[in-house]
Amino acid sequence: MDEFKRETVAQVVDRGYLVAEVSAKAGVSTKSLYTWKAQFSQPRKQIIETTEQTAEIRRSKKELPRVSEEHDILYNRSGLGPACAQQKHPELCCAIKGSGRSLIGGLS
Repeated sequence: MDEFKRETVAQVVDRGYLVAEVSAKAGVSTKSLYTWKAQFSQPRKQIIETTEQTAEIRRSKKELPRVSEEHDILYNRSGLGPACAQQKHPELCCAIKGSGRSLIGGLS
């Protein structure tokens, strides 16, 4: 039944037919058609906003791994977190001989 209602509303909203014409052809009252229209149709502005929001979410999800990787690189480079702590063998992460700096950004 909902499919019939949606298709009837689509004739008014999407195709531009008059409510009186569609209600007469469908054999329903204009009051019923207006009720269905309120129930099943979204304003064009809301449809456009929803589409734009969906596109923005898609772009953000696509960009997230790159931004996360950049964050991790910068976080580890700045010395805020030990870059070697994520390795399987942190004991191999030691000071570079003669440089005065360790691999984690601090002084040795």
